[in-house]
Amino acid sequence: MAKESVKARQRKREKMVAKYAEKRAALKAAGDYAALDLLPKNASPVRLKNRCHLTGRPRGYMRQFGVCRLVFRDMALDGKIPGVRKASW
Repeated sequence: MAKESVKARQRKREKMVAKYAEKRAALKAAGDYAALDLLPKNASPVRLKNRCHLTGRPRGYMRQFGVCRLVFRDMALDGKIPGVRKASW
């Protein structure tokens, strides 16, 4: 499990990216790269990292479900994810 500070930093970046998304798009369309450079660095979507929403784990992230593979497995075995069942053949 990731430290709370790491998870908080990620949430802060997500909010900042959402806040400046329209402004960044307008500046990019206008080609005003000097003004883009003046925006906060954390407003860039490139600085976001896919992390598990429950544990904050950065590796083994499953985009479709928004959690890491370990949490996904536990939730699937507990029947908390509809339509997902352990394979057997």
